[in-house]
Amino acid sequence: MADVWQDAMDHAVAAARRAGQVVCEALLGDREVMTKSSSVDLVTQTDQKVEQLIIQSVKKKFPTHRFIGEESVAAGEPCLLTDDPTWIIDPIDGTTNFVHGFPFVAVSIGFTVNKQMQFGVVFSCLEDKMFTARRGKGAFCNGEPLQVSDQEDVTQSIIATEFGSSRDPEVVDRIFSSLRNILSIPVHGVRSAGTAAINMCLVASGCVEAYYEIGPHVWDVAAGSLIVSEAGGVVMDVEGGPLDLMSRRIIAANSKTIAERVIKEIQSFSPPRDDAPSLLTQ
Repeated sequence: MADVWQDAMDHAVAAARRAGQVVCEALLGDREVMTKSSSVDLVTQTDQKVEQLIIQSVKKKFPTHRFIGEESVAAGEPCLLTDDPTWIIDPIDGTTNFVHGFPFVAVSIGFTVNKQMQFGVVFSCLEDKMFTARRGKGAFCNGEPLQVSDQEDVTQSIIATEFGSSRDPEVVDRIFSSLRNILSIPVHGVRSAGTAAINMCLVASGCVEAYYEIGPHVWDVAAGSLIVSEAGGVVMDVEGGPLDLMSRRIIAANSKTIAERVIKEIQSFSPPRDDAPSLLTQ
């Protein structure tokens, strides 16, 4: 089936590039903003338009494949990962960035078979950077091989994170407690690109040593998780176990050494899972 999945990946790259063009064009005009779970969980008509563009093009070529798309789930579709070939789509990772014109916006497309990532595509639209990875074949940016940083000293590292859309005081306290702990290691710095997918591509590129977050969704991290792994990095749960794509908890790092050191400082908690029946009420 290898040639079939390469064909699918080629299609994903082409679809991501077309989607990126739509995103860039939309940035030049007015962006109608709506909200989902809270006043800071934003969505635009462009998110919905791009997701439909990708799904329709894939359905035409691969009619038996399944989909998990951010806007489809928001509209009531189930978020269930099966053994069937499944496309996991975030039409605009970094919607808040997109709304404000902050220049980190990505189209993210992951593909699983038997619940295992087979390829990942992240297109950083405004940077015109196409990040790709195929299981066992390495990771690339615009065709050039990616390799994680070889830094093993966390005090010489940059750590990336995000702050999520929850404004629950207890969640905010845990997020900032983790941030304080990590800054006090001390590390060289903490960065936030505003998109999980790009943060993971920064790890894969060797620009930062680790990215962690509690709260991202499967469509935010699916593609990026394989890009990090294929660039020589590790992806794990924030308590050190194996990554569960539906758990909404992730650390992606250049090495297990860095990951485990950062994990010691994270005040972990468990948000509602993506595959939980109550997801749509969160």
